[in-house]
Amino acid sequence: MGLYGGLPSWAALENPKNDLSSELYSADNVQLGKYYRENRSPVTYEELSPNLVNALVATEDIRFTEHSGIDLQSMGRVAWGVFKKIATLGASSLEGGGSTLSQQTAKNLFKTRGQNEGPLMKIPGLRMLIIKTKEWIVAVKLERYYTKKEILAMYLNTAQFSGNSFGIKVAAKTFFNKPTYDLNVEEAAVLVGMLKASTYYNPARNPENSQRRRNVVMNQMRRYGYLDQVAYDTLAPQPIALNYKVDSHTDGPATYFRAVIRRWLYRWADEHGYDLDEDGLKIYTTLDSRMQEHAEQAVKTHMKKEQALFEEHWGKENPWRDEDGKEIKGFVDMLAKRSPRYKALEKIYGKGNDSIDIVMNTAVPTTVFTWGNDNFEKDTIISPIDSIKYTQRFLHAGFMSMDPHSGHIKAWVGGINYQNFKYDHVMQGKRQPGSTFKPFVYAAAIDNGYSPCYEVVDAPVTFTVYTDGEESTWTPKNAEGRYSGEKMTIRQAMARSMNSITAFIMKRIGPQTVVNYAKRMGINSNIEAVPSLALGGGGDVSVYEMVGAYSTFANHGTWTEPVFITRIEDKDGNIVYEHPTKTREALSEETAYLMLYMLRGATEEEGGTGKGIPLEIREGNEVGAKTGTTSNYSDGWFMGVTKDLVSGAWVGGDNRSVHFRTLALGQGARMAMPIWVEYMKLVYADDRLDYEKGAFERPRTGLSIEIDCEQYQTDETLEQDSLLMEKELEVDEDEIF
Repeated sequence: MGLYGGLPSWAALENPKNDLSSELYSADNVQLGKYYRENRSPVTYEELSPNLVNALVATEDIRFTEHSGIDLQSMGRVAWGVFKKIATLGASSLEGGGSTLSQQTAKNLFKTRGQNEGPLMKIPGLRMLIIKTKEWIVAVKLERYYTKKEILAMYLNTAQFSGNSFGIKVAAKTFFNKPTYDLNVEEAAVLVGMLKASTYYNPARNPENSQRRRNVVMNQMRRYGYLDQVAYDTLAPQPIALNYKVDSHTDGPATYFRAVIRRWLYRWADEHGYDLDEDGLKIYTTLDSRMQEHAEQAVKTHMKKEQALFEEHWGKENPWRDEDGKEIKGFVDMLAKRSPRYKALEKIYGKGNDSIDIVMNTAVPTTVFTWGNDNFEKDTIISPIDSIKYTQRFLHAGFMSMDPHSGHIKAWVGGINYQNFKYDHVMQGKRQPGSTFKPFVYAAAIDNGYSPCYEVVDAPVTFTVYTDGEESTWTPKNAEGRYSGEKMTIRQAMARSMNSITAFIMKRIGPQTVVNYAKRMGINSNIEAVPSLALGGGGDVSVYEMVGAYSTFANHGTWTEPVFITRIEDKDGNIVYEHPTKTREALSEETAYLMLYMLRGATEEEGGTGKGIPLEIREGNEVGAKTGTTSNYSDGWFMGVTKDLVSGAWVGGDNRSVHFRTLALGQGARMAMPIWVEYMKLVYADDRLDYEKGAFERPRTGLSIEIDCEQYQTDETLEQDSLLMEKELEVDEDEIF
């Protein structure tokens, strides 16, 4: 480095390093979000407004097009200033920077004032002279490598504006919500004015200072012929019209999806030598921004109503209940002691200190989630303990929709509001699936020779179960607590979600067979080969897994791994990652089609649990559906299958103890199905999307069995979703699960 410090190498000049945010795009090329340390996105000269170029040149370097990196007139003025400073031992101040745009670009790119310093730079008088000399050298080299337009764009890309706005593209978006090419004269003047002192002239923080500086810039434009006197006189008195919004990782669409992807991306980048926050990667996802918007709207529309119903249902009572329906004592205190706030207080005061309880019960100003306004937030004064009580009353949701053929995820809503509830209920959250697990039982049966028209009597089925070495029996009951004693096809049984008949099939084929089929279809969570698996009681699964598994039915029996990223490009547009398609033959093509026929029963058979799906979705359409409800109505599920889309919805409390008290309110058809219904309405109504109603594709080789079963009639239809109810079974939870 020597006495003067180092200079950038030729290679560094050819490929200057500049921190660039990585950008996330939807399948329809809409930017979903960014990952960054410095929020910076580059632009080309062609993307710059002429007003911006004129304002910059008029203010910072009017001779920009005439010099070769150094303006000798300015250089002489600066040299004289440095000489006076040395002669007066630092008492004299430097007047005017005199730096050309090329020099300022050199300073921004290579940090000439903070890095590669040599010993001589510690001498006060010499420091600025050495800095300027190095900037002059680098500026001249830049002029050799790049055109004037490239240097000007490079400068604006490297400039720091106020806050976390780096580069002109982000600044234009932050302060005016515009692309750079749309900036008018006064907006361009505001941004160029900020370059002198970005905080002091910040129009959001210091509007009067910013307006004065803006007018200085516009006066320079007038002085050098870029603005006439009439325009200046008209614009100068006008206040600054901002459209100010600072980018945040929690803003924008698909926040839960982006958070899940972020974790994957950081691992991938670390393994492959990239820095996600500064390498300017472009990540292309499978998500469709329009379908994502519809999914988010569907969740909001339903969950707002569902929460109001939940509040009406419980009134002033606390909804956290044990198996007997009694309020769980100490529930809030238990959650409080697990909270980060409580643990932080223990470190300050020590465990068991009374000061902790005082702090936890002291009301403080805070912002909480609400469905009561369009911002979904309200300011209030509340204690940490009461805040826990407040948030635990909310119901949550998870929804995912994917193309069953490509595996591309089209929509992902992990919760009701990411700003306040960051836990993802699509992939991260796992809950018992209830009756939505029954199709795996029937798929195993059909793949082993059963027909959808196979008839079974609705009668008790008893299993011998062992808990801690002790033998007992388990006889699952139907939702209404009785057995009809009548025959029905297994299609009708699945349509009505009859527990007894699913148990009959489970006993015939065995729990381990069902586990094997579920695993082949993409259920990777730990599920036990126990009889209660027939009713979804063998373990917890995610919405992500369930949607992927159900897609096997619509994809001719082939499981395709759900995909959220298609490719990643570096800042130069080179593809550095392409997602490999992962598939597995899980079912025969005929079995898959027969399972679609089985799933259609929910909307076509009398008493089907999907009969509540409106005609506008069912008419001219083949729709497969399955509802699910778990014990004590802790979870409501719905799985919807059409020829082009497979979707899944879950609704419940963050804690399983928070739930409705009645089947009418707590079943999957009531809690989760409306999300899917609203989503599909919006998708089918959107002319921008290529989704139409229609029939499922039949097997290319035809069917070996007849599926036109005679319609079985009963005197009473079962319109409620079946579920496992431990209280009715009169056995302990440990004996079942």
